[in-house]
Amino acid sequence: TDFRADDNLIVKGNNLLALSTLLPRFESKVKLIYIDPPYNTGNDSFGYNDRFNHSTWLVFMKNRLEIARRLLSKDGAIFIQLDDNEAHYLKVLADDLFGRENFVSTVVWEKKYSPQNAVQWLSDSHDFILVYAKDKEVWRPNLLPRTSEMDARYKNPDNDPRGRWKSTDATAQAGHGTPSQFYVLHAPNGRDYELPSGRCWLYTEPRMMEMIADNRISFGSNGDGVPRRKTFLSEVQQGSVSKTIWFRDEVGDNQEAKREIKSFDFDEVFSTPKPERLLQRILQLATREGDLVLDFFMGSATTAAVALKMRRRFIGIEQMNYIDTVSIPRLRRVVDGDQSGISAAVDWKGGGSFVYCELARLNRKFIDEIECATEPAELGKILEQILRAGYIDWRVEPSAIDRAEFSALSIDDQKRLLMELLDKNMLCVNRSDLDDEEFAIDDDSKSFTRNFYDTEAIADV
Repeated sequence: TDFRADDNLIVKGNNLLALSTLLPRFESKVKLIYIDPPYNTGNDSFGYNDRFNHSTWLVFMKNRLEIARRLLSKDGAIFIQLDDNEAHYLKVLADDLFGRENFVSTVVWEKKYSPQNAVQWLSDSHDFILVYAKDKEVWRPNLLPRTSEMDARYKNPDNDPRGRWKSTDATAQAGHGTPSQFYVLHAPNGRDYELPSGRCWLYTEPRMMEMIADNRISFGSNGDGVPRRKTFLSEVQQGSVSKTIWFRDEVGDNQEAKREIKSFDFDEVFSTPKPERLLQRILQLATREGDLVLDFFMGSATTAAVALKMRRRFIGIEQMNYIDTVSIPRLRRVVDGDQSGISAAVDWKGGGSFVYCELARLNRKFIDEIECATEPAELGKILEQILRAGYIDWRVEPSAIDRAEFSALSIDDQKRLLMELLDKNMLCVNRSDLDDEEFAIDDDSKSFTRNFYDTEAIADV
């Protein structure tokens, strides 16, 4: 019946409404938003209404991103994943919503390995991830951990007590040098080294001699090679800057993601899930332990699973019914110590928790039933239920509805008419109606809702 500041949260319900319910408590509190929305391809297996025409899809996204921006902290960022179908149009929209000056980059993710030989034109093998900062002057990405391959380039052939090193060029472009960096180097090995055309030494001559005396300049294994600077592993940046192309061997691909989902033995396996390593990369760049992560197209709960394993707080929103058969069961297994995905890499042993709740539905329950209906008889029953117990649009006169004319309509027209009957402002129970006996909200739900919006509790977040 209460919600604590460090609780993770899963909400079942329409994400536009759910985002609005989060504003009083979480405005300017979210460090990272990652979303993998419907791509508007007319071919999406997630079950979303993914057949919007282009302009409607953009409005659909605009309404949600406007609220999402308010939820981001000043040092926060949003990562939006799409394919060729809408990515470039969304870029223009997002420039307007977040400010073109806050656009960070477009990441290209290699999502497939094998080409699709049956395609007519080119086989797509990548997705785009648009990255925007709430305030680019404030937001800075974290460095990525150094890989073993990077460190393997450093050796210690001369047993230098400062440890492993690699040789790097001891010259620079001439245009960057001062007059004191142009000279013939008289090396201790007795050789004179002239500069290549268009180059200058990294150091002035006195400084170069100091570097040689300190064994920071190498002349090769025989001592008479071209002088090169010794760059020590202990002195280099302990991390690497992310590039904008992410290859499948670094962050996984769709096939890896499918194997992760299949490991749970769920009946439903999505056609384009995202691998845990991809979300790990995003969380490494944009968050630290304890930061709050939001995914309002939660799907199979990959973002929440990775956030839990990486010890971030998370909020997930999903309206589809597979939240009960895939998303929540997956998170329960993560809490119990699931070893799929990145578990071994982050030494995940289990633990943590999350609070699951649903938006109290009114007309939303009728919409769900209309969308799922496959027979005219089902729609006829829904019509009677709406007329008896639904909240009808004020422009509709219920007594004017002719049952015979309704029955004569095609199933698509019947669904369209039923949708038009419903008052869209009454999809869910409003908080102001919490105590209205008509809605029969139980006492525990009332207590939880009041606590969630308690001003003192919000101040502690």
